[in-house]
Amino acid sequence: MNKTVVYLDHAATTPVDPRVVEAMQPYWSQVYGNTSSIHAVGRAALKALEDARQTVAGILSCHPTEIVFTSCGTESDNLAVRGAAWKSQGKGHIITTPTEHHAVGATVEQLHEKFGYETTLVSVDEYGRVNPDDIARAIRPDTMLISVMYANNEIGTIQPLAEIGRIAKAKNVAFHTDAVQAGGALDLNVDRLGVDLLALSAHKFYGPKGVGVLYIRRGTELTPALTGGGHERGRRPGTVNVAEIVGLATALKLAQQSRESENDRVSRLRDKLVAGVLDKVPDVRLTGHPTERLPNNASLAFKGMDGESIMLALDLEGICVSTGSACTTGETEPSFVLKAMGLPDEWAIGSVRMTLGHATSEADIEHVLGVLPGVIEQLRANRRPVV
Repeated sequence: MNKTVVYLDHAATTPVDPRVVEAMQPYWSQVYGNTSSIHAVGRAALKALEDARQTVAGILSCHPTEIVFTSCGTESDNLAVRGAAWKSQGKGHIITTPTEHHAVGATVEQLHEKFGYETTLVSVDEYGRVNPDDIARAIRPDTMLISVMYANNEIGTIQPLAEIGRIAKAKNVAFHTDAVQAGGALDLNVDRLGVDLLALSAHKFYGPKGVGVLYIRRGTELTPALTGGGHERGRRPGTVNVAEIVGLATALKLAQQSRESENDRVSRLRDKLVAGVLDKVPDVRLTGHPTERLPNNASLAFKGMDGESIMLALDLEGICVSTGSACTTGETEPSFVLKAMGLPDEWAIGSVRMTLGHATSEADIEHVLGVLPGVIEQLRANRRPVV
C-alpha cells in the first residue's frame, strides 16, 4: 500500500499549474525566436514577451516599461538593492530589517562590509512586524533606499508597506520590497503599496522555476548588475527566456484571479491545522503575527525540540514540511528570524513551517493532526536537550 504524501512546503516552491505548462508549450520549439531578431520568427517571440509584460503590468497597475524580467526573485532583489546602491556612487545609507530574506540581507551586509555603505537594521516586534514610525526615525539626509519585505518567507508576517511607502515618498527615499512570498496571495498594486521597486518569483505561485520580475517605478534609477546587450531596456542584459516569462505571466494572472476564494479556503484549513496542533501537542506556539500573516502559513515552535528532527520524522511519515526557511535549511543555529523577534533558543531551534497550497485538502490536515502528536511525543521521549 502506498504511503500518503502530504506536501506542506509551498513557501519553498509550488508545482507548475498544468494551464501554465500548456501556455508555455509553443515557446519551446514552435515560437522559438530570439526577441532581438527583427525577422518574423523573432517578432513572434517579441510579441509573446510584450504580451506577458502587459499582463504583469496590468496586475501591478503600472506601465509595461516598468516591468523587468529576471531569472528569479534573488536576482530581482539584488538588482534593486545593489543597483540603487551603485547608482549612488558609493555613498549613501540603507534601511532594512533583520528578518529579510538572504537575497536582501546578505546583499546589504556585503554593501556595508565590502563597499562602505552605511546601514540601519530597524528592529521588529515579537511578531516579526516593523513599526513604520521606527523606519521614519531611521531616515537620514543621505538615506537612499528602504528595503522591507512584503511577507516573511518563514513566519508569514505581513509588513505595513503602505504606511512605510507614504513615509518613504514624503522623504523622497526609494522603497523596495521583496514580494516573492506575496505574489499569489496579496494585493500587488504598486501605487496602493507605495513601492518603487518590487520583486517576484514565478515558482512561488505555480509558475516555472528560473524566472522572476522586478518592477522599477519610472524615475527610479539603478545601475545594472550585468553588462551586455540592451535587453529589458538596458536594465537586465541576456537573451530573453520567452517560454518561462509566458509561464510567469500566466501563473500570476491565474493566481490573482482566484486569490480571494483560494485565500479563504486555505486560511480555514490553516486555522484548523494550527488549532489542532495547539490543542493536541503541549509546549508549542504559533510564531508570526496572529492575523496579519499569509493565509497559507502555519509557523510553529516546539519548546526544547530540534526542528530538523521533527522535519525528518515527519518526512518518514510522508509529510513534507520545513524548518526555518528552505534557503537556510541545514543550519544548526536557531532561525535568525525568530531570534530577531526575541524568541529564546529553546523555542527558536524547534521551529517548523507548514505552508498549504492549492492541492491541500481537509483530509490532508486530518492526516497531519493524526500523525504529528505521536511524532512529537516519541521525539520528546528520546530527546537530549538541544539548548
